Amino acid sequence: MYLKIIQLSLLITGIFSKLAYASAGDHSPYYQRCVERCDLINCTEDGKEFKEDRQPLILKVTLWNCNHECKYECMWRTVEAFHDRNWRTPQFYGKWPFIRLFGMQEPASVIFSLLNAYVHIKMMRKFREKVRPNSPLVWLWNVFFIVSVHAWFWSAVFHYRDFLFTEILDYTCAFSLILMNCYLMSIRLLHEKVSKYILTGITIVFLLFLMSHVAYLSTGKIDYGYNMELNISVATFSALCWFAWCFYNRKRQKYVWKCAIYLALSGMTLLLELLDRPPYFYTFDYHSLWHLSTAPLIIFVYSFAIDDCKYLRQKKIDADAKKMP
Repeated sequence: MYLKIIQLSLLITGIFSKLAYASAGDHSPYYQRCVERCDLINCTEDGKEFKEDRQPLILKVTLWNCNHECKYECMWRTVEAFHDRNWRTPQFYGKWPFIRLFGMQEPASVIFSLLNAYVHIKMMRKFREKVRPNSPLVWLWNVFFIVSVHAWFWSAVFHYRDFLFTEILDYTCAFSLILMNCYLMSIRLLHEKVSKYILTGITIVFLLFLMSHVAYLSTGKIDYGYNMELNISVATFSALCWFAWCFYNRKRQKYVWKCAIYLALSGMTLLLELLDRPPYFYTFDYHSLWHLSTAPLIIFVYSFAIDDCKYLRQKKIDADAKKMP
């Protein structure tokens, strides 16, 4: 069920990304005429500067130029015109209309992305308090923490202002988090069974794979279909391996239920990504609510990490004791 939800979610995301320039709102003649008239009256020829600059400082800092302002104002006029005719709220460039707040295009998604980063920071502090720094695989969870916070930060930036640059960073960092989960799973399952040289080789392979994907996306032409399929493949493989490992160790390592419940609940929260309706109060859409729902699940991840590192430490102590004469 979890894997099917991932597939459906990424499929829908890919479809909507491809249709980002085929929305009813921005294709309506009313909207197009409104933007054209606004640009002509208020903007310079390149559409970037205002003929009379009265723009608040926060909007200048967040790079809202004259053409962007015209599109924002005309978006709401078009929404009102649609509602006057009892038509559904339209999308614009593949997105629902959101009320702008301090220059943020999607304020709820920004706040909830930062909330996820905050929970990671909070739980990592708890992890470092409870786990000795020389315990096995502590370094791995520290890397996981860095990658996660980095990904959620750029998610917030992308939802704050949607440019090609921020979109690429959001996509690459989101993939880095999925790939990090796969890497974490690989190292956890293999670190006691293979040599350090093999683990180093695995690390190099993952890094090269990530670098090649980042380089591919950085060309400026995002292949949404390829990116979707790659994310599905990596996420599916990781989930299968984690579930199998949890099932195999369910009696010997009682705490693995935390990992399993995290995977199951993550799958359930992804149902929110399958819903595509206008945002409540033009602020809270289902994508932002998905970000909100993932924040408390991070607690399960670090609780599992704490127990697992303690288990590995005790296992190492017992093994060293047996070696002593």
